[in-house]
Amino acid sequence: MRQTEFINVVMPFKDKLYRLAKRLLVSREEAEDATQEILMKLWAKQDEMGQMRSVEAFAMTMTKNFCLDRLKSKQATNLKLVHSNYRDEKTSLQKQLEAQDSVSWVERIMEELPEQQKMVLQLRDVEEYDFEEICEMMDMKPTAVRVALSRARKTVREKLLEKHSYGIG
Repeated sequence: MRQTEFINVVMPFKDKLYRLAKRLLVSREEAEDATQEILMKLWAKQDEMGQMRSVEAFAMTMTKNFCLDRLKSKQATNLKLVHSNYRDEKTSLQKQLEAQDSVSWVERIMEELPEQQKMVLQLRDVEEYDFEEICEMMDMKPTAVRVALSRARKTVREKLLEKHSYGIG
């Protein structure tokens, strides 16, 4: 595989790799480093790419495993889950603050989820992968993915309802 072919295959999903790394690691710099590391590993495996069913699924799995290894390493004792805040310049300051507060609450709730539920929720609802791809990336059966996603969504929904209806009624 030549460089141009590699770029045409890998670059369309490079941002997804970054977003997954950003979800799992503490900072933008850590996520950028992880993404670059994965791209270098993919380049080293360029000869094997022709035999892969989904290079994107393989790369997402590599990213997940790399980030989880980083989180488990001794040098990463202070890393935690984060999510970039969404900013829209056209909305009012009040709406921006409300959106920021909602994102912040969802982040806190997601931090409390079990690791598997956290990953399935990220891959399905944020990255918008279909169930078959998630099964392949997470090495899970379809039923297990659906159950983990359902439980994660239910927990997030219940905690948000609890937060918003606190003190009412």
